Amino acid sequence: MVENNSMIKDKQGFTQLNMPEAEVYYAPHFFTKAESDLYLQRLTEEVAWQQEEIRMFGKQLPLPRLTAWYGDKGYTYSGLYNAPQPWLPVLLELKEKVEAASGDKYNSVLLNYYRHGQDSMGWHADDEKSLAPGIASISLGGERGFAFRHRTRKDLPPVKLTLQHGSLLLMQGATQQHWHHQLPKTSRPIAPRINLTFRTIVG
Repeated sequence: MVENNSMIKDKQGFTQLNMPEAEVYYAPHFFTKAESDLYLQRLTEEVAWQQEEIRMFGKQLPLPRLTAWYGDKGYTYSGLYNAPQPWLPVLLELKEKVEAASGDKYNSVLLNYYRHGQDSMGWHADDEKSLAPGIASISLGGERGFAFRHRTRKDLPPVKLTLQHGSLLLMQGATQQHWHHQLPKTSRPIAPRINLTFRTIVG
């Protein structure tokens, strides 16, 4: 579900969000429920999840989520270097599906495991020089609110949507240059959620 009447057109099973200076497409039912349930179970069991720490306010604090990095190249974000783990068969299977849907090629994937509503991701943009602009984001598990806000234009309201179990969100073009996004905390009881963001490291 997208708020603010932000859907403007359908394109090959995706709906484009009405966001200036961005190319964002959303398919709420990219996978069937049966497929989504199976992928959620496999990823929960097969991925080598880690509790990373980040330095903030002079202290080492745990990230409010579990993470894992797989692919062909390492990647640094939030001051953390992620050495790549070898591709799992389930990740290669998902990569092939999202490449066919997006038209992009990916060489890495960041996985986030949100165990409950207090696990979150703050406002940010995936705009590092080492990243190609296209990102494909799969959501599995508990539905969570997600939001975009323009980085400079205060006249534009935030764009909010609910990321559904089995959905695929494509962020392409200049999206990361002009928009931040976040997955905020929620006090609602909510099932665990796994998010995969397929990326291309060019540096």
